[in-house]
Amino acid sequence: MKQKVVIRVNLNNGKKNARTKALQIAVGVQGVESVSLQGEDSSQIVVVGNDIDSIHLISLLRKKVGSAELMSLAPISHEGEKQQEPKHYGIQSMVWPAYQASVPYYYTYDVPDNNQDSCTIM
Repeated sequence: MKQKVVIRVNLNNGKKNARTKALQIAVGVQGVESVSLQGEDSSQIVVVGNDIDSIHLISLLRKKVGSAELMSLAPISHEGEKQQEPKHYGIQSMVWPAYQASVPYYYTYDVPDNNQDSCTIM
C-alpha cells in the first residue's frame, strides 16, 4: 500500500547539516520512494513509499537529528490508473525443498544364519 507520511522535524537546533542528515535517514528506510522538504521554513519532511514503518523512521530521526513529530499518515490512491497484474508466460517457478539437518537413517539387513554353533562375537 502506497502511503504519504508528513513529519515535522526541528532542523534549526544548532547541529551542522541537520537537514541533510534528516533526508539521508529518511531515504535509508525500507520502502521509501521519494523524500522532500515542505513548509514555510522547510521543517516538514514528506516521505512517499510502499509500506513505510513510520514509527521506525521517527525514532531514527529523534536519535540522529533531534525532535520529530508525526503530522499525518495517509494512503495514496491512484484512481485514474488501473493496477497491472503480473504477466504469466507459461513458465512455472520451481521451488526446491529446504535442507533439514537430521539424524541419518541407516539401513539394516538381516543375514541368514546357517551355522548356529558359531561364535557370536566374530
